[in-house]
Amino acid sequence: MESCRRTGLSGVLCSLSLLCVILDIQLDGVLGATHVEIEHHLEMGRKLLAAGQLAEALSHYHSAVEGDTKNYLTYYKRAAVFLAMGKSKSALPDLTRAIQLKPDFLAARLQRGNILLKQGSTQEAKEDFEAVLQRSPDHEEAQAQLMRANELEELQEEAHAAYHQGDYSTTIAVLERVIEISPWDPESRELRAECYIRMGDPQKAIQDLTPTTRLRNDNRAAFLKLSMLHYSLGDHHESLNHIRECLKLDQDDKECFGHYKQVKKLSKQLDSAEELIQEERHQQAIDKYQSVMKTEPNVPFYTNLAKERICFCLIKLNLALEAIDVCSEAHQRDPRNANVLRDRAEAFILNQEYEKAVEDYLEAKEFDSERHDLKEGLDRAQKLLKVSRKRDYYKILGVGRSANKQEIIKAYRKLAMQWHPDNFQSESEKKEAEKRFIDIASAKEVLTDPEMRQKFDAGEDPLDPENQQGGGGGQNWPHSFNPFESGGSFHFKFHHN
Repeated sequence: MESCRRTGLSGVLCSLSLLCVILDIQLDGVLGATHVEIEHHLEMGRKLLAAGQLAEALSHYHSAVEGDTKNYLTYYKRAAVFLAMGKSKSALPDLTRAIQLKPDFLAARLQRGNILLKQGSTQEAKEDFEAVLQRSPDHEEAQAQLMRANELEELQEEAHAAYHQGDYSTTIAVLERVIEISPWDPESRELRAECYIRMGDPQKAIQDLTPTTRLRNDNRAAFLKLSMLHYSLGDHHESLNHIRECLKLDQDDKECFGHYKQVKKLSKQLDSAEELIQEERHQQAIDKYQSVMKTEPNVPFYTNLAKERICFCLIKLNLALEAIDVCSEAHQRDPRNANVLRDRAEAFILNQEYEKAVEDYLEAKEFDSERHDLKEGLDRAQKLLKVSRKRDYYKILGVGRSANKQEIIKAYRKLAMQWHPDNFQSESEKKEAEKRFIDIASAKEVLTDPEMRQKFDAGEDPLDPENQQGGGGGQNWPHSFNPFESGGSFHFKFHHN
């Protein structure tokens, strides 16, 4: 303060002057400490990078850069870590800063040129390679990369020319080499994806578009297109995932939000319908699939799926004729769908049309020969066909395969009274009546016994001598009882409860 008085400074100015002196002294101490710390961070970063511990190495290089923003080598080393981590976009600014600090740093220029070439930026890449060659004309890598950059430029022009001429096959062929040289170029992949879409190959388009979501910042257009492609293929869950990624980038994007509402609604209906089937609530599942077709009438996949699953549900509800109609429509829409053929075969079995069931199972196996359920179904249908050519107990009683015990007994009583031999006079009529009466009684015995009925439904006649131990010919009667074996008169009384 005494010095301030001598110099004539005011109190405030004198205080500020002293504070600056103190700060200068403290800053000198900090900078000295920082230099040691910077060297420590650089050494640790080098060791960790050599050990492959990239995240830890990067952390030390961050600290080194923050400690000394004028050291071009520090930026270059951090760029090397970014490249080792596959983060080329993050490496570019560091290489650019290193070149700004030291314009004749050829290693940084060459590395930046290589990245720009892989990103498809041919003009900028050529400038870096040419700059290297100006200072080092015999640099072999720079010469080779400059040639690749010139080749890439020509190929890019050729690919765009072919595309505008509508020659998508040639465009794809040229882009193969383009992408080989510049694998990080999103534009080339997007162009090839567009060619695949126009050629009717959405799966390959998806393969090309997927990496572009990482190669471009804020690539909402790619997320939307991916969502729409997955949607068109029937993969509604994946479609929903992609459109949500678009909305994460911008929740107010109108195109993405409009598509999101549609996908979300349809996906919810489809999931709900399958849950209802799992819960065996088949009529409600049919109603839900009807809603699916109203929600999305323009994408064939969803209508085909809805028809297929409605057919399945109708079989579970024992509505054979309706199931056959819906399955036939589904088969016409999607002729190679083995599930539809399997389900229609089951509907034919339910309607006792075994030959048609066998035909459908055989056709289904042509499309998917390894499926165990198709093999089992075919075996069962063939057994049922064989049995039906002998005796079909459902047809004998005139009931459907889904008839319950009460319906079977009712049909049996009616037919037994109709075909009782006592109702006929001539010998030939009596013999025919006896044969029909035996079949009616056999049918009643098999279909009212759960175990025997299960065997018959599986394609085995439990009363067929070939299926019984010891064999033996003649007509089988339950409990070895044949009302006609005595040859005498017989009478039956029917008690109606």
